[in-house]
Amino acid sequence: MFSVVKLDLLIAIYVFCVVIAEVMGGKTFHILDIGSYPLNASVALFVVPAIFSINDIVTEVYGPERMRSIIRSTLLVVVLVLLFSLLATNLPPSKRFVINEGAYDTIFGLTARISAASLTAFAVADFLDVLFFSKIRKRLGKKALWFRNNASNFISQFIDSTVFIFLAFYAFDKGLGDNIGFLFSLIIPYWLLKTFMSVVETPFVYLGVNWLKDEKKA
Repeated sequence: MFSVVKLDLLIAIYVFCVVIAEVMGGKTFHILDIGSYPLNASVALFVVPAIFSINDIVTEVYGPERMRSIIRSTLLVVVLVLLFSLLATNLPPSKRFVINEGAYDTIFGLTARISAASLTAFAVADFLDVLFFSKIRKRLGKKALWFRNNASNFISQFIDSTVFIFLAFYAFDKGLGDNIGFLFSLIIPYWLLKTFMSVVETPFVYLGVNWLKDEKKA
């Protein structure tokens, strides 16, 4: 009979979300216009809040060290995916594939700067999310999961957005003031969208914790 250990399934979903964010997050889509300002977001918006929610679910049930191990393993997977994409895009194509080579390289040939920025932001923010969640849990105990989840997510997702956008889009040929104004015009809307998604996902954090605890008790 087909069966899956719940923690293994959750880890698989976590790795999937991280890889999707890294590989496909370069596409942006239009959400709405605020006056004359177009509000756009990366398609990673749909998976990034889930990454942080899974952080908190696993940390709540299995503790911070277990989650840190999962993050380290996932980082290794992402590095391997990026390294393999470099290999695959630099290998000469066969005659039959030449016609598709340009599209293939465009899809999988991420720039080094964007890749490094995304990976760095993910590593820093995810480890900090586990740290913040654990620190708040020590203060509050097991109560107010909704607060612990969202407080840690709000802080860590702000760090994630800030680190990524600064590393990826800081213009070295412009002054600090110009950069700050432009970069925070990207950071604030994107962070607010992610915090909104985090709030929406709060009920699923409760469901996830109860679902995982049932297996741990068994």
